[in-house]
Amino acid sequence: MTLYIYNTLSGKKEKFIPIKKNRVSMYVCGPTVYAPCHVGHARSVIVFDVIARYFKTLSYNLKYIRNFTDIDDKIIKKANETKSDAKSIAEKYIKEFYEDMDALNVKRADVEPKATEHIEEIIELINILIEKKAAYEMEGDVYFKVKSFEDYGKLSGRNLEDMQAGARIDIDKRKKNPFDFALWKSAKKGEPYWISPWGKGRPGWHIECSAMSRKYLGETFDIHGGGKDLIFPHHENEIAQSEKAFGGGFAKYWIHNGFVNINKEKMSKSLGNFLTVKDMLEKYHPDSVRLFLLSNHYRSPIEFSDENIKRADAGVEKIYALAKRITENNIVSENKNTGEYFKLFCEAMNDDFNTAKGIGELFNAVKSLNKLLDEKKKSEDIIRIKNDIEKISNILGILSDEPSLFFEKKNCARLKKENINAELIERLISERNKARESKDWAKADQIRDRLSEMNIVLKDSSEGTSWSFTK
Repeated sequence: MTLYIYNTLSGKKEKFIPIKKNRVSMYVCGPTVYAPCHVGHARSVIVFDVIARYFKTLSYNLKYIRNFTDIDDKIIKKANETKSDAKSIAEKYIKEFYEDMDALNVKRADVEPKATEHIEEIIELINILIEKKAAYEMEGDVYFKVKSFEDYGKLSGRNLEDMQAGARIDIDKRKKNPFDFALWKSAKKGEPYWISPWGKGRPGWHIECSAMSRKYLGETFDIHGGGKDLIFPHHENEIAQSEKAFGGGFAKYWIHNGFVNINKEKMSKSLGNFLTVKDMLEKYHPDSVRLFLLSNHYRSPIEFSDENIKRADAGVEKIYALAKRITENNIVSENKNTGEYFKLFCEAMNDDFNTAKGIGELFNAVKSLNKLLDEKKKSEDIIRIKNDIEKISNILGILSDEPSLFFEKKNCARLKKENINAELIERLISERNKARESKDWAKADQIRDRLSEMNIVLKDSSEGTSWSFTK
């Protein structure tokens, strides 16, 4: 099967042909670390986590880079507001990022570079641009000359002349063009700085990604990704400075994910309408968050609502309920052969990573396997579908808990939410079991009814009595 990717650069789906056979090089813009991650950030990270997992499933040798912007105006502002320093702020939120992403079962990229650890590479690239007369220095600041790159606007589809005609007067009169952008910023009093040929300062935002992608992937690589909000100006500027410096192409395929919206507006810190990852994980299982964020095609926006996340939560519970049945029936795979559902899932993924359609095939597999287990017939199909579900779940990054642990977590969360004591439930079950042993059916039924009023349902089996919450 052939993989097709929608390339933002061409505006169409293209057959994926890596630069080097059986190898994929991928750079994804990571967070600017000055505040907790919200669900919009998580969508981008999870989308590219699934893409990375899928490439590995297809047996590609993947080199995946995701950076941290750990010096920036926003970081400096946060440091000043909290009477801290930029390094401490960045380290605090990098730590929180890892905590959030680990909880969401996101695998680490192969290299996760920080801008502040690549000042030498950044200065080298700026010097190349100055030598090629594509950049100029003004009082310690260095700017890229956008008119030096004839293809400026080819990613976003914006025309420089049209932008200039509609531009407001730029506040920095030193720039030769209002759209020239900073490669290096001179340090203001009290700001962190590094020594450069142009004086004390720090890198601009766009230059760091060009410098770090070059170091780890080379001057040309396969895939560059990030959120749609990065198309302009960030990725447009990366293309301009990289291709001007080295000639030829920069990234071959450009992948951009859509936003998470709340009330049809983009979730963002600036609008104050964001929900942090930690907020979500207090209410929902990590697999539910992942399934929700993958339930629309990655290029489409996804609307956050309690209804949508609860739908994903119910879907995840169905998958775990089946996994529990598999465990209880002692179904063990003697081989790793997959069947029709995994094939259909891969067909969906090969059409521009269509996780929405792929998730549909996952639930078709769950339904089919439940039916086979209901029929209590031994069948090779049971093993094949089980393998399909496990392999699909691994690519989606779900089914990460043991079934018993999943339901224990669900029950604990519900107990906390409804302020119910778990010890009380266990004591009532014990009393009911004693009543049943002494054939006091009236008392046993009375205890069951009391638990039912607490939304607790009991299941009796040869192994004892288990409980769970009703929907």
